Amino acid sequence: MQDVPGRNARPAASREAGNAGRAGNARGVVGRRRRGKSSKVFPRILNVFAPQHPAQIIVLGFAAVIAVGTGLLMLPVSRNGPGSAPFVDALFTSTSSVCVAGLVTVDTPVYWSGFGKVVILALIQIGGFGIMSFGTLLGVLLARRLGLRSRLAAAAESQATGLGAVRQVILGVLAISLTVEVILAGLLAARYVAGYGYSPDRALWHGIFHSVSAFNNAGFALHSDSLMGFAGDPWVCLPIAAAAIIGGLGFPVLFELHRQYRRPIHWSMNTKLVLLGTAALLVGGAGFLTAVEWSNPATLGGLRPGERVLAGFFQSVTARTAGFNSIDIGQMHPVSWLGMDILMFIGGGPAGTAGGLKITTFGVLFFILVTELRGGTGVNIFAKQLPRAVQRQAITVVLLSIALVVGSTVFLMLITDFGQERILFEVVSAFATTGLSTGITAALPPAGQLVLVLLMFVGRLGPATLGAALALRERPVLYDYPKERPLIG
Repeated sequence: MQDVPGRNARPAASREAGNAGRAGNARGVVGRRRRGKSSKVFPRILNVFAPQHPAQIIVLGFAAVIAVGTGLLMLPVSRNGPGSAPFVDALFTSTSSVCVAGLVTVDTPVYWSGFGKVVILALIQIGGFGIMSFGTLLGVLLARRLGLRSRLAAAAESQATGLGAVRQVILGVLAISLTVEVILAGLLAARYVAGYGYSPDRALWHGIFHSVSAFNNAGFALHSDSLMGFAGDPWVCLPIAAAAIIGGLGFPVLFELHRQYRRPIHWSMNTKLVLLGTAALLVGGAGFLTAVEWSNPATLGGLRPGERVLAGFFQSVTARTAGFNSIDIGQMHPVSWLGMDILMFIGGGPAGTAGGLKITTFGVLFFILVTELRGGTGVNIFAKQLPRAVQRQAITVVLLSIALVVGSTVFLMLITDFGQERILFEVVSAFATTGLSTGITAALPPAGQLVLVLLMFVGRLGPATLGAALALRERPVLYDYPKERPLIG
């Protein structure tokens, strides 16, 4: 009996072709699986070393820009004269520019060429604007969208209130920066032409450079004596001081003042602390420095009374991280150095171009002190209660910073012959990214200059940010120890 093919039967040749096809498909699937597994190995390895915490990204971003700036400044075209800049000088200048510190180991207008000065100016602008903010701005302008990691890093750096507000914050920062810098550049250029006979192109270049340096609280100048030649000129000193104050308030304060400048009662605790602290430090610092240096012939004593007041006020402003000097810092009284140490250490407002430990940090410590002296149980500021986490954060930042400043001062005293007053001033200036110097920066050995590089880097990012970047992940504690109280005092 012959076999009758059914409806589902296929010829033998077709069955063999089908089996061969299924075998080939199976081999293809296995090959794809193998390739898929191998292709995922390399990204997994990269993810192990990739930064996970936003603070880590900020630290690596600053380090990368400093490295690029160092390479550019080491090019022969960046230096006046033959050869290229030594590595330590290039690294120091790049770090000082990106961290908007202003300390220098070489004479900026003499040592660096026009190309080198442009590199320094670009590093100042990028560093003052913020590495992550600058990267986010490029993403907004080019890609029109941002990844989650970019938004987290930009929010952490700019202290935006939410991820959705990052774009608006970055564009607002750009608008404020360019507006202040353009206005100041125009005022300075006009004054340079009218009062000092500069050619229009030279006046414009000096105006742009000093406006960017002033708003970003960098302290770099195109004059070997900084602004000492303009000590009695209010048309130069006051606009630069105003730009430094505006940049030092911090962008959150500027945003809030723009939105609610007519309703002070609705200002946040941060804005009130920054404004009150800034006013107190400006008035107190100006009065202190003017009184101490009034009869010093090497500083204020050689000026007319009105010029003395102007120079004292200007130095009070720039001591809070701006870094310009209109009088000889190295000839000031040691008591003035100590007062300026305090001003530099406190600094300006958070999330701005200023350095230091920030006014809000010391404001929190002040109210903690007042609460303890009054015997209170909760720290209240402007009819608002301060969270305990903020109190711990402020105390941690201050203690870490004091430890770093003291340790660096001791190290520099061991490897140099300079006095303690000058070394402490230099260390605080580097850590607070101020840029003022008593004149010993260039005379320090390479090891001492590298210590200042580290201080500028840590001071710009903040001890708390650096500590968070070094921590791989949070380790929550799921238990509490019994409480016990030691004797205090």
